[in-house]
Amino acid sequence: MSQAVSDIAANDLLQVNDIEVIYDGAILAVAGVSLTVPKGGIVALLGANGAGKSTTLKAISGLVRAERAEVSRGTIEFLGRDTAGVNPSVRVRQGMVHVLEGRHVFPQLTVEDNLRSGGFVRGLSRKDLAADLERIYAWFPRLKTKRKTRAGLTSGGEQQMVAIGRALMTRPTLVLLDEPSMGLAPIIVQEIFEIVAQLNRDEQVSFLIAEQNINVALKYASKAYVLDTGRVVLSGTADELLARGDLHDFYLGKH
Repeated sequence: MSQAVSDIAANDLLQVNDIEVIYDGAILAVAGVSLTVPKGGIVALLGANGAGKSTTLKAISGLVRAERAEVSRGTIEFLGRDTAGVNPSVRVRQGMVHVLEGRHVFPQLTVEDNLRSGGFVRGLSRKDLAADLERIYAWFPRLKTKRKTRAGLTSGGEQQMVAIGRALMTRPTLVLLDEPSMGLAPIIVQEIFEIVAQLNRDEQVSFLIAEQNINVALKYASKAYVLDTGRVVLSGTADELLARGDLHDFYLGKH
């Protein structure tokens, strides 16, 4: 391996190499997907509904196994180590956390108890847990005012913030963020992505974000991959993809 190639590989937090995902032993959902997320990077995974974005993220986090699916080919390396056979909970302790599509919160628990649940995986002391909660509230001041409110009674945007905040309580190095803008007003979407950018800049948290919203994703990501029917059909820097006149065609089936 040349020195240049070695340096590039060393800078990658996540390497997905030619993976294939099959459901129920027969249905091919993802075919030959390769991508990388550099340390301290924000990478977007773009595509229409059903393109394979969520399946790709679940393959990376290991949650795909809960849906009777398996990575039948290829490799996924996190922090330079193959993740094959690594339990999803262990991946969380290693620094990889997955925020699922749909703003999954514990509706009957308060906002603060939802956030606390993210810290339990690390076995924090009460003092450290309290300190981490204050860090979350500094990033999401809206949540501090709702800390005693049941999460199910908060707005969609606030629930998305709870889901992200709970993930951040694990002190991750990589966040897999699935469709954070779905169903939210543009002003809330911008607020959430600004927080993502701040976390990336100030805390060096890396993000792989699956999104249908091209413009907002490419505004904040440095690099992006476009999926269509489970395959990567385009990739490049955000500027390169924004400069293309046919990017929306990949969402409308005109390519």
